[in-house]
Amino acid sequence: MKKELKIFDKPENVKKFLGFFYVALVLLLIIDLFVHKHSAFAWDGAPAFFAVYGFISCVMLIFIAKLLRIFIKRDEDYYD
Repeated sequence: MKKELKIFDKPENVKKFLGFFYVALVLLLIIDLFVHKHSAFAWDGAPAFFAVYGFISCVMLIFIAKLLRIFIKRDEDYYD
């Protein structure tokens, strides 16, 4: 039985996808500079605020999950 190759099995397709992804990110950050924001707080109007806020929130969630794992983790045979 022959293994069927998927679209991301070829390294050149992965490079194309990552290139497109990074170009899209840069374009969105550039567009963010020209879009008028209706901010409720002073820091909402900062350029790329929501991108930075989302990144920091994601990193914090990972660290909190690793910390909570100490208290929530059970032994391998817990359900036996």
